[in-house]
Amino acid sequence: MTIRLAVNEPRWLAHVQGVAKSMPGLVPVVKGNGYGFRRWNLMPLAGQLSSEIAVGTVFEVRDIPSNVTPIVLTPTMTAPPKNLPLNTVLTVGSRHHVVALTSAGWSGDVIVKLQSSTLRYGVTKSNFDALIADVRNARFTIRGYAIHPPLEGDVNVWLKEITSWLSLLDASLPVYVSHLNADAYMRLRAMNPEYAFKIRMGTALWHGDKSMMQLSADVVDHHPIESGMRAGYRQTKVDGPGEVVLIGCGTAHGVLPLPDGRSPFHYQRQRLNMLEPPHMHTSMLFVARGRPIPSMGEWIDVQQPLTRVQVDLLQWMR
Repeated sequence: MTIRLAVNEPRWLAHVQGVAKSMPGLVPVVKGNGYGFRRWNLMPLAGQLSSEIAVGTVFEVRDIPSNVTPIVLTPTMTAPPKNLPLNTVLTVGSRHHVVALTSAGWSGDVIVKLQSSTLRYGVTKSNFDALIADVRNARFTIRGYAIHPPLEGDVNVWLKEITSWLSLLDASLPVYVSHLNADAYMRLRAMNPEYAFKIRMGTALWHGDKSMMQLSADVVDHHPIESGMRAGYRQTKVDGPGEVVLIGCGTAHGVLPLPDGRSPFHYQRQRLNMLEPPHMHTSMLFVARGRPIPSMGEWIDVQQPLTRVQVDLLQWMR
């Protein structure tokens, strides 16, 4: 039972290094499932690219090398772990976040999150001065500001949204941005030379051209089934003869049907139908008699977002 991510290492490294060189002030983001690579596999390289690494939550800081400054992107309303490194930078976007940290007895460095049209965490302009006062009263040290534009839309609108904040900010502190391509990011820096910008990057840094990666799972078993027979947890009835094929991955790996309900499994460039939705560690497929059937131990392609999948095996191809 295995789900595997195979990566062309030379091409992937060339992509990552190319992005890093084109983005001055890069802060690698290594959060969640590590974009399919697992966080701990990306951390050593991320630490070579920057002296700061951003993670999703206070519970992901433990994977960051000790010589790198951790930046936590998501505000926490619960007490941070007691073993949180002293150099960890937390994010606050409201007075509630400050109160939660002071109530937990935490003190240290923070980044102030600014509201964007994404309408996630972030202080509004009208509440900015009050939040800054709360941060100072809590004796936190402000390390910078962050703004998180949407993924979709007009990049020129995003740039205007970012620059609309600048007059309120301390120009001696960096502004962390995200979701900008190299051209937009360089324009932002050129238009505002008196401010120091940094860019947080995850998907664009670690993924790039998906042709250099292949997500696959192994065939654990298969056996014949006749028309009218039932199989699976839900005893699904089959309408014709074929083969039940058991694949070594499931919901425990983050493998789900596609948003439109179709199967995510492919063999010889043909989609394989699911007998029923995936279960924890096994997915049951039905292959009609006469269609190509993968052999036991053979690998088939899995179509899933790498930001969700928990792989068992990361294979570097050279």
